[in-house]
Amino acid sequence: MEAGAVVRTLCVANQKGGVGKTTTCINLAAGFAKAGYRTLVVDLDPQCNATSGMGESPASDHPFVREGRLPEAIRATRVPGLSLVPGCREWNAIEMLMRWSAEDMRVLRRRLEEASSVFDEVLIDCPPSLGGLTRAALSAADEVLMPIQCEYFAMEGLTQMIHVIREVMRVEPGRLEFGGILMTMYDERLELTREVEREVREFFGEIAFETVVPRDVAVAEAPSHGMSVLDYGPRTRGARAYVELCMEVLNRDEG
Repeated sequence: MEAGAVVRTLCVANQKGGVGKTTTCINLAAGFAKAGYRTLVVDLDPQCNATSGMGESPASDHPFVREGRLPEAIRATRVPGLSLVPGCREWNAIEMLMRWSAEDMRVLRRRLEEASSVFDEVLIDCPPSLGGLTRAALSAADEVLMPIQCEYFAMEGLTQMIHVIREVMRVEPGRLEFGGILMTMYDERLELTREVEREVREFFGEIAFETVVPRDVAVAEAPSHGMSVLDYGPRTRGARAYVELCMEVLNRDEG
């Protein structure tokens, strides 16, 4: 895809927490922006980790439940070309979002389309669950990217997540695609890591990205500084991995 082409909405999702979902969303978005793509991150996780990890504060009320146009909620970040729709921790708003109906999900898609007209890439960060927010994000997206941690329980829960993805695909055929599976916290010194990688590649084939994200302290530290690892530690192994992932995602589009 070339900058300025039809916008792509990418949902970063996994029902399991601690797999690098938000970290991947932030760093992939930063990579897109640095490559010249006008990029928007939408934080749908009530924990608001994508918001704080990008150096911003949560919204006082949620932009998806209040009156007004969504573009008014978009904030520019410190990274040129990268913008954010911040998350919200206000419980009443979260409760409303979690009870979204099919019609509400269609409204979400329309509001995202309204906001995304000036962007090339939109990334949605989901909560670690299979609830209404994740389903809404999947319904509004064109592609889903699923990070999984290279650990013993890596495959646990994937069946349920894939079932939900296929359900969304069945309801609206031809809209949502499987963008890929990303292995994170990769440590080539461990036999377990190599075993998980073999299983993932044997089961998913080309759906699994060639890029793997290594265990890297810079990747873990960057969000506490409100930065992507590409800005916090641009010469680290983690930064190189996310640059390679960004290139792989863009090359898949061209292929």
